[in-house]
Amino acid sequence: MSFDVLEKLEAKIQTAVDTISLLQMEVDELKEQNSQLGDENQQLKQQHETWQERLRVLLGKIDQVEESA
Repeated sequence: MSFDVLEKLEAKIQTAVDTISLLQMEVDELKEQNSQLGDENQQLKQQHETWQERLRVLLGKIDQVEESA
């Protein structure tokens, strides 16, 4: 192999290594974001369940009023 070909190969390998490093950083950031979104989703599900229960109670009270009228 000539020296020129070796330098080109080295440059391509370095570019590949740099790209892999950047992609690994991006994956780590996306995992963190996914984790945060999962936590937020869980909180929203809990709020949704709370609202559903409150709505059931209110509808039950309306039914009681209608039955007694």
